[in-house]
Amino acid sequence: MWNKNLIFVISGPSGSGKTTLIKAILKDKELKKNLLRSVSFTTRAKRKGEIDGRDYFFISEEEFKEKLKRKKILEWTRFLDYYYGTSLDYFKALLKKKKPILLCLDEKGALKIKRIFGKKRVVTIFVIPPKLKELAERIALRHQGLDEEEINRRLFLAKEQIKNAYLYDYQLINDNFKKALKELKGIILKEIEAKYGLCSFRETFR
Repeated sequence: MWNKNLIFVISGPSGSGKTTLIKAILKDKELKKNLLRSVSFTTRAKRKGEIDGRDYFFISEEEFKEKLKRKKILEWTRFLDYYYGTSLDYFKALLKKKKPILLCLDEKGALKIKRIFGKKRVVTIFVIPPKLKELAERIALRHQGLDEEEINRRLFLAKEQIKNAYLYDYQLINDNFKKALKELKGIILKEIEAKYGLCSFRETFR
């Protein structure tokens, strides 16, 4: 029954709150032992509070390109001059654990994972931020020191990403964190129950 992991892919523009939602869902009493998170490579600098191997695997651009050349990257993208990607070896190791897997990817990565593993196995969720004015405030607060031009650049990218939210299985509006978190957990449990049977899921990993 558990030979094919269910894969959840969460996307959303910068400032949408997707990372905070993911961290919270992974601390949920019912899911924290039963849901694996795939940690991505990134070539951007580590931010305050981030830990290598927990938030990202922080590597140089040269290392990233070498892994691409050796076909060690399952999916990848370039965003705001930095590379992001999923380690093929790391993801294969997660698959062997036979538990549902959670990834945080952009649209390109989400669609590629769905092409590789199939629609029945991959569930895509897009986190939609509140009004753009509030999103701009979130971006400015999260990335203190950004000038107006850079904030506008990120807002433009956010608008482009939101246009393609319809490509995802679910669209989750994050205008209230507790409500959004409850909705995200509901989606995950609903899909697990549909694929495995919720009682089987709980009994297998309790």
